[in-house]
Amino acid sequence: MRPIRIAALLASALLIPALLAAAVAAEPTDTPAPRPTIGLVLGSGGANGLAHIAILQVFDDLEIVPDRIVGSSIGAVIGGLYAAGLPAEAIREIFDDVAGSPLDALSGLAESEVDLSALMPFGSDDAGLLDSAGFLHFLAGHTEVRTFDALRIPLEVVATDYWTGESVTLDEGPLFPAIEASMAVPGLFLPIHHGKQLLIDGGISKPLPFDLLHGEVDLVIAVDVSGSRQLEDGEELGLSDMLFNSFKIMQQAIIRQALHHQPPDIYLRPETRGVRLLHFNRIDEILRQTEPTAAEFRDLLEGWLALQAEERR
Repeated sequence: MRPIRIAALLASALLIPALLAAAVAAEPTDTPAPRPTIGLVLGSGGANGLAHIAILQVFDDLEIVPDRIVGSSIGAVIGGLYAAGLPAEAIREIFDDVAGSPLDALSGLAESEVDLSALMPFGSDDAGLLDSAGFLHFLAGHTEVRTFDALRIPLEVVATDYWTGESVTLDEGPLFPAIEASMAVPGLFLPIHHGKQLLIDGGISKPLPFDLLHGEVDLVIAVDVSGSRQLEDGEELGLSDMLFNSFKIMQQAIIRQALHHQPPDIYLRPETRGVRLLHFNRIDEILRQTEPTAAEFRDLLEGWLALQAEERR
């Protein structure tokens, strides 16, 4: 009988670890399932890009932080500030301070207490009318972040290689020179030297670079601020309108092609009528016009998050 008793004890001992593991697995855990990842793409579009602030406000109101941000041109400017930790309201205040001054200097539409010559002095050569270095210095004064590594949200900034025409993704090293390259509208701002590359506005090659996030996050949200080209009643089409609207036509053609290939999960296109490339003095009007899109986005995002939470139960 003794051998049988020992065998039974050994069998029981061998079962104990398996039983304990099963018991632990059956116990409920207090650790919630990870939230699905969200990627935010902020597109190119000049002053229309101030609409990005309204979209960022939705994230702030819902206390949701995007997991990754990709920005092109004005999207790189606003996305960079947000990735650095500035809330949407603070970014709005920054553009309230410079509205109608450095970025709207050529239109002569508004006055400002900000010193134009300090923020956006005229360029020293024929490659651009304005030097954006002062404006970028002004932006940098609102955050201590200086490199991509120090950002609270991973950021990718898109520029364009002037010589090859290819898009260039910047995601390491100094932050503000990368943003300066991404917003270097040809003929308006000076191009930026980056190693052997000469970089210009990201909107030339990728005005809405949502393709960079496909397969990288669970939800890709793209905000198209390329604007419209309709004339308002009483408006006349001038030389600057022809130049900047031609730029819009090019950007919108690139975006349409990208949307046909593989669209983002959520595509937002705020309607900001009557806004031209340099109308940064019209920030209140732009944000007011963006309110319906922001409200729609809030509903979409809340609905998606609720659905994801239900599926994880």
